[in-house]
Amino acid sequence: VQLQASGGGVVQAGGSLRLSCRIPGPAFSLFHMGWFRQTPEKDRDFVAAISSSAKTTLYAESVEGRFTISRDNAKNAVYLQMNNLRPEDTAVYYCAADGRIDHLREQRGIDYWGQGAQVTVSS
Repeated sequence: VQLQASGGGVVQAGGSLRLSCRIPGPAFSLFHMGWFRQTPEKDRDFVAAISSSAKTTLYAESVEGRFTISRDNAKNAVYLQMNNLRPEDTAVYYCAADGRIDHLREQRGIDYWGQGAQVTVSS
Protein backbone atom coordinates (compact mmCIF):
# COMPACT_ATOMS: atom_id res chain seq x y z
CA VAL A 1 0.00 0.00 0.00
CA GLN A 2 1.49 3.32 -1.06
CA LEU A 3 0.46 6.60 0.54
CA GLN A 4 0.97 9.72 -1.56
CA ALA A 5 1.08 12.97 0.43
CA SER A 6 1.08 16.45 -1.06
CA GLY A 7 0.30 20.05 -0.25
CA GLY A 8 3.12 21.24 1.96
CA GLY A 9 4.69 24.66 1.56
CA VAL A 10 5.67 27.93 3.18
CA VAL A 11 3.07 30.22 4.72
CA GLN A 12 3.05 33.18 7.06
CA ALA A 13 1.74 32.86 10.59
CA GLY A 14 -2.03 33.05 10.58
CA GLY A 15 -2.25 31.54 7.13
CA SER A 16 -3.69 28.25 5.93
CA LEU A 17 -2.54 25.15 4.09
CA ARG A 18 -4.23 21.91 3.12
CA LEU A 19 -2.42 18.60 3.02
CA SER A 20 -3.70 15.68 0.99
CA CYS A 21 -2.90 12.00 1.11
CA ARG A 22 -4.12 9.31 -1.25
CA ILE A 23 -4.03 5.54 -1.37
CA PRO A 24 -4.64 4.29 -4.90
CA GLY A 25 -7.07 1.40 -5.21
CA PRO A 26 -10.15 0.15 -3.35
CA ALA A 27 -8.43 -0.50 -0.02
CA PHE A 28 -8.56 3.15 1.07
CA SER A 29 -12.07 2.99 2.51
CA LEU A 30 -11.02 0.14 4.81
CA PHE A 31 -8.34 2.15 6.60
CA HIS A 32 -8.47 4.61 9.44
CA MET A 33 -6.19 7.49 8.50
CA GLY A 34 -3.97 9.79 10.49
CA TRP A 35 -1.57 12.70 10.30
CA PHE A 36 1.61 13.07 12.28
CA ARG A 37 4.41 15.62 12.34
CA GLN A 38 8.07 15.68 13.23
CA THR A 39 10.79 18.27 13.69
CA PRO A 40 14.54 17.66 14.01
CA GLU A 41 14.29 18.46 17.72
CA LYS A 42 11.35 16.23 18.60
CA ASP A 43 9.98 12.76 18.12
CA ARG A 44 7.11 12.30 15.70
CA ASP A 45 3.85 13.52 17.24
CA PHE A 46 0.24 12.59 16.60
CA VAL A 47 -1.78 15.39 14.97
CA ALA A 48 -5.16 13.99 13.92
CA ALA A 49 -6.96 10.82 12.91
CA ILE A 50 -10.22 9.92 11.20
CA SER A 51 -12.07 6.63 11.16
CA SER A 52 -12.74 4.74 7.95
CA SER A 53 -16.37 5.91 7.97
CA ALA A 54 -15.40 9.48 8.92
CA LYS A 55 -17.73 9.27 11.92
CA THR A 56 -14.89 9.66 14.41
CA THR A 57 -12.16 12.31 14.40
CA LEU A 58 -9.39 12.74 16.94
CA TYR A 59 -7.05 15.69 17.43
CA ALA A 60 -3.99 16.58 19.39
CA GLU A 61 -4.74 19.32 21.89
CA SER A 62 -2.22 21.62 20.22
CA VAL A 63 -4.18 21.70 16.94
CA GLU A 64 -7.78 21.33 18.13
CA GLY A 65 -9.92 24.13 16.75
CA ARG A 66 -7.36 25.08 14.10
CA PHE A 67 -6.89 21.87 12.09
CA THR A 68 -9.59 19.75 10.50
CA ILE A 69 -9.13 16.21 9.22
CA SER A 70 -11.55 14.92 6.61
CA ARG A 71 -11.73 12.23 3.98
CA ASP A 72 -13.40 11.55 0.65
CA ASN A 73 -13.60 7.81 0.12
CA ALA A 74 -14.79 8.30 -3.44
CA LYS A 75 -11.50 10.04 -4.21
CA ASN A 76 -9.37 7.80 -2.00
CA ALA A 77 -8.15 10.89 -0.20
CA VAL A 78 -7.70 12.21 3.32
CA TYR A 79 -7.11 15.90 3.99
CA LEU A 80 -5.70 18.03 6.76
CA GLN A 81 -6.94 21.60 6.59
CA MET A 82 -4.63 23.74 8.70
CA ASN A 83 -5.83 27.21 9.64
CA ASN A 84 -4.36 29.93 11.81
CA LEU A 85 -0.95 28.36 11.44
CA ARG A 86 1.75 29.17 13.96
CA PRO A 87 5.54 28.99 13.67
CA GLU A 88 5.48 26.03 16.06
CA ASP A 89 3.45 24.08 13.49
CA THR A 90 6.55 24.00 11.29
CA ALA A 91 7.39 20.33 10.74
CA VAL A 92 7.44 17.50 8.28
CA TYR A 93 3.92 16.09 8.15
CA TYR A 94 3.27 12.40 7.51
CA CYS A 95 0.07 10.57 6.70
CA ALA A 96 -0.50 7.04 7.90
CA ALA A 97 -3.04 4.24 7.54
CA ASP A 98 -4.03 1.51 9.94
CA GLY A 99 -6.82 -0.94 10.57
CA ARG A 100 -7.28 0.40 14.11
CA ILE A 101 -7.77 4.04 15.00
CA ASP A 102 -6.31 3.50 18.49
CA HIS A 103 -3.06 2.48 16.83
CA LEU A 104 -2.99 5.86 15.11
CA ARG A 105 -3.85 7.80 18.26
CA GLU A 106 -1.23 5.94 20.28
CA GLN A 107 1.22 5.75 17.38
CA ARG A 108 1.92 2.05 17.80
CA GLY A 109 2.16 -0.68 15.22
CA ILE A 110 0.96 1.53 12.39
CA ASP A 111 0.59 -0.41 9.17
CA TYR A 112 1.54 2.11 6.51
CA TRP A 113 3.29 5.48 6.31
CA GLY A 114 3.49 8.03 3.54
CA GLN A 115 6.43 10.19 2.65
CA GLY A 116 6.66 13.50 4.47
CA ALA A 117 5.44 16.91 3.37
CA GLN A 118 7.32 19.95 4.67
CA VAL A 119 5.22 22.70 6.23
CA THR A 120 7.05 25.89 7.15
CA VAL A 121 5.29 28.72 8.99
CA SER A 122 7.17 32.00 9.11
CA SER A 123 6.59 34.58 11.84
